[in-house]
Amino acid sequence: MEHPPVSPIIQVQGLEKTYQTARGKLTLFRNLDLEVKAGEMVAIVGQSGAGKSTLLHILGALDTPSAGTVYCASTNVAALTQRQAAAFRNREIGYVWQFHYLLPEFTALENVAMPLMARGVSRRDASAVAANWLREVGLEDRGEHRPGELSGGEQQRVALARSLVNNPRLLLADEPTGDLDEATAGLVFDLIARLHADHGLTSILVTHNMDLAAQCTRALRLEAGKLVANRWPAGPSQTGLPAGKP
Repeated sequence: MEHPPVSPIIQVQGLEKTYQTARGKLTLFRNLDLEVKAGEMVAIVGQSGAGKSTLLHILGALDTPSAGTVYCASTNVAALTQRQAAAFRNREIGYVWQFHYLLPEFTALENVAMPLMARGVSRRDASAVAANWLREVGLEDRGEHRPGELSGGEQQRVALARSLVNNPRLLLADEPTGDLDEATAGLVFDLIARLHADHGLTSILVTHNMDLAAQCTRALRLEAGKLVANRWPAGPSQTGLPAGKP
């Protein structure tokens, strides 16, 4: 039996982003198009300065395009007011950055619970949900520890739990393993992939780690202001991106 086509959760057409600098106008994107279907795990690779982080910020309503249309989770994010954008991010988007941005004076449990309390959830209920998410990332016994008492990998796992505590549909991750050693990076990526699958997420990861990018549904390279399918070196999988299942 044929399955119905999966609708795109992200649709970007004709995206342009320009900045005015002391040397004139800098154009990051011009006529950039992107479509991501629900359930995909997409890696975005490219040289530093190509605009990968800026693209994530636009998709997640943290920045606005200079031109083009950006629909994310059925919402025209470019048309949102600041207040609407904040509500959209809190409701639909989970962010993970290269640096964890945990608040050092609060415990791991409190850091994870904060997005819920920002939505008006009681401290007791928020703490209960946060404890479940710490269990999901394997840190149920570290809830009362502050960030400074955790390893780099543990801090990033707390940040991942915090990003998902509101049950978003989209996970946007900007170099989530960039500050970690190779072994820890692999473990954190495996955790992201498992949570992606278990919770029906749609995920976009910016990464310089080509081994991790190859494990995503597909990988796109940002170059010359546009996204193109990544070209993998000739070898065992020279036919294209391995059909990895997150």
